[in-house]
Amino acid sequence: MSCQEQQEEELEVLHSIYEGDESFKEVNPTTFQYKFGDEGSYKAFNVEIVWGDNYPEENPTVNLDTFYNKHILAGVKEKIQSGLQDQIPDLLGCAMTFTLFEWIKESYEDLVVDQPDSQPIIQVEDKPESNSNNIMEISKKKEKKEQLTKNQKRRLFDKLNAQGDRPRGHDWVDIIRHLSQTGGVIKD
Repeated sequence: MSCQEQQEEELEVLHSIYEGDESFKEVNPTTFQYKFGDEGSYKAFNVEIVWGDNYPEENPTVNLDTFYNKHILAGVKEKIQSGLQDQIPDLLGCAMTFTLFEWIKESYEDLVVDQPDSQPIIQVEDKPESNSNNIMEISKKKEKKEQLTKNQKRRLFDKLNAQGDRPRGHDWVDIIRHLSQTGGVIKD
């Protein structure tokens, strides 16, 4: 049986096995991804297996550098990669995608033992003189100028005199009008 025929047969088997499994994803007919671990967990990772033209007679490419895996530590990725590479030589010549995914499922706890449960907190060294500078830089970046529309700018300009100041008495209260509105009585 040719490599192409073996790939077609394995593709049918994968479709029947993983039908309805949301963790399995077929990127294209020769690239498959499987998500291990609980959704949103810091220990969850994605393994991508890519078949070459001569697969299963040659090793498939195992990719752990997907965007979903950006939080996985390099040591954990190396452990997963080396474990898969140890499994592949025994499986050459036969369909191995399902077997590799199942090996990861069985070994999941051992593979992620070094991965923390949550994102590690990064501590920054405090330097007395640089700490105050950092605070000043952060506050400068967060400060934004108020954006005014053309109409708001025009009204603001109309309220100002030639020097850019408000005219004298702009905030004075008209006593007569004020008292007439409040019901106060003016005595002579």
